[in-house]
Order: sequence, then structure tokens, then C-alpha cells
Amino acid sequence: MDKLVVDCQGRLSGSVEISGAKNAALPILMGCLLAETPVRLSNVPHLMDVTTTIQLLASMGVEIQFDEHLTIEIDASQVKEKEAPYELVKTMRASILVLGPLLGRFGEARVSLPGGCAIGSRPVNIHIEGMEKMGAEIVVEEGYIVAKSNGRLRGAEIVMDPVTVTGTENLLMAAVLAEGTTILRNAAREPEVTDLAEFLNEMGANITGLGTDTLVIEGVEHLMGVDYSVIPDRIEAGTYLAAAAITQSQLTVTNVNPEHLSIVLKKFEDAGADIFCSDTEVTLDMRNKTLKPVDIRTDPYPLFPTDMQAQFLVMNVLAEGESTIQETIFENRFMHVSELVRMGADITVEGNTAYVKGVKALFGAPVMATDLRASASLILAGLVAEGKTVINRVYHIDRGYELIEEKFHKLGAHIYRITD
Repeated sequence: MDKLVVDCQGRLSGSVEISGAKNAALPILMGCLLAETPVRLSNVPHLMDVTTTIQLLASMGVEIQFDEHLTIEIDASQVKEKEAPYELVKTMRASILVLGPLLGRFGEARVSLPGGCAIGSRPVNIHIEGMEKMGAEIVVEEGYIVAKSNGRLRGAEIVMDPVTVTGTENLLMAAVLAEGTTILRNAAREPEVTDLAEFLNEMGANITGLGTDTLVIEGVEHLMGVDYSVIPDRIEAGTYLAAAAITQSQLTVTNVNPEHLSIVLKKFEDAGADIFCSDTEVTLDMRNKTLKPVDIRTDPYPLFPTDMQAQFLVMNVLAEGESTIQETIFENRFMHVSELVRMGADITVEGNTAYVKGVKALFGAPVMATDLRASASLILAGLVAEGKTVINRVYHIDRGYELIEEKFHKLGAHIYRITD
């Protein structure tokens, strides 16, 4: 099994190009099932979850080709299977996103209940109840969601409680080919949801209210393929900026949309960093500055993202003073705390809140990644820890960060992969 070794090398410098957003690419790949002619996608990150999604689509009879520029052409005109088997989706919660497009276009779907990071319950009842309101008949049997509709789905008004990103995306894809009008209330507002809606509109869908918590979908009869580029990954960008803050460095991330990072950039400024933005770049300068503790509460977009909680936790561990981090999205997302404590961090967790007291230094140790963003936080800690940090279970990080060793190498970090 692969491990990552991180050796403290002092400051980072330079720039890093941000990849396409995994959390936008996955639903867009699933959305290709709705198109009757080929789709060409660019800026798709080369990640384990993307590979799994492509394998899943291919198992259904979707034809997939790559050109020399790594653009993906996806032809779903001859879908033969309407099933997402457990063997392909057990490691990826996003697999549930084939349910909406399969049911919306073909009137049937059999989808294994998903797996993924062990960061807490992410129930699919909102997906199921929403599609039932649109006229689907759904049962859960032997670990599979089995859904059928008699003809086209029908438009409905659906209130999602609580707000859910994958639920919004799944119901959005089910609704675009439904008969009549669907209104999604308390819809997720994340940029990745908006990117999916813009992709569907490019294909001929009629979705309004993009970027708000109310999406209105006027059903159409057909969607056709388009050329589309996936948005940059705001979480990857935030992770590298956090690395600069922790190592008291200056670093630029390119191919980003600063508007998607507004609240995160504000928190970096609160931590003492200088931030400079252009249309497609962000530079963070932490040279000759001292990290300040920053209180964090995770909430749905446009507030602070849960996917940046672990990175800011490491920043607070090294800041002068005390801070609190409250996790409101997932109930089991502090599993990296025990690993950071092994490295010398002073963190106490009570319920959904972590209480942090800044320490002077961290120390390298063997640690274990427990989920995708926890993996990133352990790499960040390793960048400043005295001695070597060996991170086990790095398959988690391969699910969400493209070429992470190469990118950190370019910035001056000493990080490499070993295999037992």
C-alpha cells in the first residue's frame, strides 16, 4: 500500500496551477448520460474518483475517448445497462448521481447505495423522496435503489431539508427532462452545483435561479452534447494557500476563480496573511508574519466550506493563541485530530467543536489518513513538523488531489511516495 513521506523543508515559493474541480467534474460526467449526442469535456482532473466514474459509465455502454489534450469525449447515445453495481461504486459516494439522469432519460435505474469517505452519515432519503414526488416508484432492496417511472417524470415542487449538494444535483438532473415545471427550494448554492446547471443549460435545459437557493427547471424533451470546461477546484486552491500560510511563504495559485473563495480568503486575512487577487490568480504572502488563530464554523456555501476545515485546523494548531472550530456539516469529521495530536498538537474535541491551543512546533510521526481532506491536513502538518512524517492510506488523497507530489515538489517541498 502506498504511503507519502513529508520532510520539513522550510518555506515554499512559486506558483501552482489548479486542476478542474472534482466535485464539479463528477456530476457533470454523470450528466452526460442525459445527452443524445457526444459531449466533449475539458479541464477534468485525473483522479481516482474520475477514473471510477468513467469505468461506471463505460459499464453501461457509454463510449468514452480521450484525445492528445486529455479532453474526454463521452457518447451516451447507446446506453445498454441502467445499473451502477456495488463493485464500482463502493468507494465513491458520488455514484448516487447516476440515479437522476438514468431515471430522467430512460425511466429506470438500479443504483447501489454508495460508499466513500467515513466522515459521517449522508442519507439519500432526500434524493428518493424528491424523485417520488416527480412520479417515480422507488424501493430499496438488497443494498440497491431500484427506481422506475411510467413515462416521463413530472414536474414538482420540492423543498430539501436539510440543504444537500448531491441531492440538489441529482434532482436537477432528474428534472431537466421531466414534463412540466420543477421547483427546488433550499437548493445548494455551491459553485459546483451552478457549474452543473450551466452545463445542462448549454445542452438545452431550461434552468433559472442559478446561484440562488431556488432553482426553477422547465422540462425539455431532449438534450444534446456540447463542448464544456469544468471550473477550477476551489478546495485544492485553498489547500495550497494554507500550505503557504503554515510555512510563512509567498505562493500563487493560478487557474482559479477568486469569487469562489471569498470567505476562505477572508479567513486567511484574519489569520494574518496578505491576499492579492486577479481574475484568475490568487497570491498569499505570509512572509515575516505570525499566524493568528481564527475561529471557524462550517456551513453551506457561500459560508465557510467543510472541505477547508481540516486545513485551517492545522493553521490554528501553529497559531499563537486559542481558537475553536465548529463542524456543522458532518458529524464525524474530526478523525484527523488524533493524528495531529500524535504530532504534538493541543486539540480537544467536544461534540462538534474542536478547541485548539497553539503550539510552538510539531514533530514528524507515522500517521493515518482517514478521509480526503484529513489527508491534506496531514501533509500540511508534515511540511512544518520536525523530522519525517509518514502518511498511511494515501488512496484517500488520490481521490481528490491531482499530481499532489509533483505540485508540491515544484513549490520546493520534499514529499515522495513509497510502497510497502
